[in-house]
Amino acid sequence: MNDLLLTFLGLILLVSCKATTNEEVLPIPSRSPTTAQLKQIERQYGMFIHFGVNTFHDMEWTDGSKPAMSYNPISVDADQWVKTAKDAGMKYVILIAKHHEGFCLWDSKYTDYDVANSGNTTNVIEEVAKACNKYDIGLGLYYSLWDRSVNADVKDSSQDSIYNEYMIKQLDELLDITQKYTNVVEFWFDGGWTKENNRWPIYDIYQTIKFREPDCQVGINWSIGLPENPDYHPVLPTDQKEGYPIRYFPSDFRLGDPYLPSENDPKIFTHEGEEYYMPWESTVCISQRWFYNTTDTTFKSIDELVELYEKSTAQDNILILNCPPNREGKIRDKDIEILTLLKERLDL
Repeated sequence: MNDLLLTFLGLILLVSCKATTNEEVLPIPSRSPTTAQLKQIERQYGMFIHFGVNTFHDMEWTDGSKPAMSYNPISVDADQWVKTAKDAGMKYVILIAKHHEGFCLWDSKYTDYDVANSGNTTNVIEEVAKACNKYDIGLGLYYSLWDRSVNADVKDSSQDSIYNEYMIKQLDELLDITQKYTNVVEFWFDGGWTKENNRWPIYDIYQTIKFREPDCQVGINWSIGLPENPDYHPVLPTDQKEGYPIRYFPSDFRLGDPYLPSENDPKIFTHEGEEYYMPWESTVCISQRWFYNTTDTTFKSIDELVELYEKSTAQDNILILNCPPNREGKIRDKDIEILTLLKERLDL
């Protein structure tokens, strides 16, 4: 009898847990930051890590036609990347998991355009997750909604449902990898301007992430629209005003690279008559390019970076500084030198 009772109670608990995980998750209307947003604001300063097939072609964007085998780093020194960020006083890193060309830095079951079919099969997502755990630093992931390798004809809406399912499956794959080692504190989405905002599965993306990482902050590049056109692109930070519509709902913070926030940065934006608090995250290159490029030899001065930091992190906002690993799979010596001096100047 006791065994039957325990079995029954176990079934009730199982059903209860499933019901909880299937509850809808949405941002809470508020004119002040949530607990999770406060954690993001407190992180304040992080590193963008652009690395992938573009690294080997001196190009910022490729179109999905570059062979996977052309991605061929000598090593993938994720430990060095994350340690460099930690030593610089940064609180987290944001790694490019998949850029616009669609090349994946993990072995994805849903495409052959990934590291498993490249010149270096290292699962970069896994190695960076391990390093973030080792150095006690936050992990963020960048994922391009636009994928030129499998969804090149973005004008053809008949393929949307198939492609949307593909994205959700890949996001689950990424979380399967990272959650073995650490939590994902941020998802940074890009490329949404290539389609009308209502053609992207923003709700499903948000649910997929929040069910597994409730505190993870979700942001989509060019986050805000105009009152007369919520899908207008682009609305620069200097043109944003309190009450403007959230272009991609649900999401937690605003993006619009590489622009900095305005002098009087608004924080309250709207969706269907409700008001939501949304901080701004600036993403800026330490040199001139996002991906490593053999011609990219001009770096911002320390004075310029100090000014960038002070402006970007004021008003409860965040700065992400891009430091691209080279073809040897390492952060450049010049980046490390500048980050060290900048830390001293900022007294981090």
